[in-house]
Amino acid sequence: MSSVILVIHLIVAVVLIVLILLQRSGGGGLGIGGAGDFMSGRAAGNILSRLTGIFALVFFVTSLSLALLSSINKKSGIIDGVKTEEIQTLFDEKEGDENSLPDLK
Repeated sequence: MSSVILVIHLIVAVVLIVLILLQRSGGGGLGIGGAGDFMSGRAAGNILSRLTGIFALVFFVTSLSLALLSSINKKSGIIDGVKTEEIQTLFDEKEGDENSLPDLK
């Protein structure tokens, strides 16, 4: 289930980036924009703004659902599988050899 949502999330992210880049620059923040845009006109700008809002909402919903699924399906880590008795045994074996160097024969 989470892999399907993740694929949808990635597709929505790419579409959202494209929609944002297609929009007309209002102030020319990077020194580009203004005249000669690909899609000029008020109607095209309105459609792009609405599509950006819709895809932003879908992106937000998929982000929240991925976070919720991640917290629900939380699996134990690698360290959780190690028994505490095994760790204590390893520390007990090493206590006497704190200052000794290994033999390099």
